[in-house]
Amino acid sequence: MDEPVEVSPAALEALRRQREAMLAALDEDRPVYGVNTGMGRLAGTRLTAGQQADHQRNLLVGRAVGGKPWLSPELTRALLRMRLRGFLRGDAAVSPELVTFLADRLNDGFLPAVPRDSLGSAGEIIPLAHAFQTFVGLGTVIEDGAEVPAAEALDRRGVRPFVLGPKEGASLIQGSPLAEAYAWVCGERLRRLLEWQTVCAAITVDVLGAPQAIYRGTRVEKLIEGAAAKKGVVQAPISVRVGPKVLEYVGRTVEELRETLRESWETPADSPAFVNGEFVPATGYHAAALGLRMDAVKAALVHAAEVSVQRLHRLLDPQFSGLPPQLAVDPGPQAGLTPLHKRAAGELHAMRRLAAPATLGSLDTSAGQEDVQAFASKAGAELETVIERFFAITACELIAGRQARYLRKAEGAPRLADAYAWLAERVEPVVVDRSLGPEIDRLAAVCRESSCRLEPA
Repeated sequence: MDEPVEVSPAALEALRRQREAMLAALDEDRPVYGVNTGMGRLAGTRLTAGQQADHQRNLLVGRAVGGKPWLSPELTRALLRMRLRGFLRGDAAVSPELVTFLADRLNDGFLPAVPRDSLGSAGEIIPLAHAFQTFVGLGTVIEDGAEVPAAEALDRRGVRPFVLGPKEGASLIQGSPLAEAYAWVCGERLRRLLEWQTVCAAITVDVLGAPQAIYRGTRVEKLIEGAAAKKGVVQAPISVRVGPKVLEYVGRTVEELRETLRESWETPADSPAFVNGEFVPATGYHAAALGLRMDAVKAALVHAAEVSVQRLHRLLDPQFSGLPPQLAVDPGPQAGLTPLHKRAAGELHAMRRLAAPATLGSLDTSAGQEDVQAFASKAGAELETVIERFFAITACELIAGRQARYLRKAEGAPRLADAYAWLAERVEPVVVDRSLGPEIDRLAAVCRESSCRLEPA
């Protein structure tokens, strides 16, 4: 997401033509929501020419009522990119100058302070007002982790605050680019999470010597090829058997989220949008489809995490592993890796609290004019947290798998050799009890930021 942004001259020219057509349509002296009328419950209030001159800026100022915590830099950049992507579609009919200004701020590291929580509007007007009031020199941006006045940040860049034209303030706060940003960023992290969880499932099968027939046709089958099955084991625990199936289901929910995001990218965000020379009401602000998809992924991840935590527990049990209790080198004097499981259990407990749908729970706002909210960005924020906690569980399972392989001494499945070597480089065997918390966090961060290259194609 950090690649430089460049808007082609052809795209800018198309935006210019669309902008000119929209401005010409405004000359017909008819009410256009958010342009020559108020917004929300005040949509029936017509604005004078003098009022319209200040209206677009005021739309950003009066709705910036959020507060800390702020979005992460990654989510903020994704939000700006989603806004740019929507503007390039053309139906917002903003000026090429605004699009260029937005692209330039992406390229010069301009990071508005955007609230993450307590966003109760029908669309995303609160976070978007915070994000884009900075373009006119108001509000706050984040630089080197510190809050800086937006006007000061623009001045340091040699940039004058942007002067909004008709409809541009309204366009900046409409649609659901924050929900799209969450879906995009979480989608990338989910891909990595599923890769690492697949390796975790394979390592457990390998270490326990579980019967392998049940894994035919799954991604785990290739990884465990050549693994030694433990004599006398008729069935492995359910968590070991169903892991690949559960991950396949999570993968389907993630693909459904990606498809919904692609559909959102093609949906007009403004209401009204300017399409085929006319102002057309739209519902791009109501991102319930994205929110419900993210809620579905949350629930699927919680179940997958339950399976992961149970697999981890089985690795610690000599009844299943044939290894020393709790994977300790000297059981009794040493606690071994049981505290690792307790950390994973705590992460899972926190995940379960977030499994309830965030998208449900509408309330009346704007005196009843806005009586339904999607809360899609909240679903995204919760999904981001669930993914973060699942990476911690994954790190716990990987450390336990590394310890089990160390204690087993014998070679594992040939196709897992690279995975074991990768883990050995990053995690020392636990020969005496030590504080594993920092190691869990470091390994979770590596897995979150790096694609797993340890699986066969």
